[in-house]
Amino acid sequence: MALNDYFTGVQHVAVPATDLDETIAFYEKLGFENAGVFMYNDARCAFMKYGNLVIETWEGDETAKLDGAINHFSLNTTDADAALKEAKAMDLDLIDTEIQTRPFWDKGIRFFNIYGPNHEKIEFCEIVK
Repeated sequence: MALNDYFTGVQHVAVPATDLDETIAFYEKLGFENAGVFMYNDARCAFMKYGNLVIETWEGDETAKLDGAINHFSLNTTDADAALKEAKAMDLDLIDTEIQTRPFWDKGIRFFNIYGPNHEKIEFCEIVK
């Protein structure tokens, strides 16, 4: 199988926030809806949705405040374990060599990250059903 057998498209784009409340208000002003706010390690993470575009934004990490400040983009992954196995077989530049988890959405998420050729971070994220 190929790695693209395990993802269906873009899941979200991730941008850290200096002030999460201000960031949420900004995207709501643009017409985005707040799809959910979650806690992780004493920090909040929000998902702002407009049509098929989802922005993940969170507090607690330093922000670049420069062009190119997107932290990562995420691919909607159907089987994180199989995708990671394939990424390893392809000898991709793995950031995570094991599946990571977060308590987001109803049953959590499972994911791993790789670097692309320009040091862009690409997340393969499965929302557990």
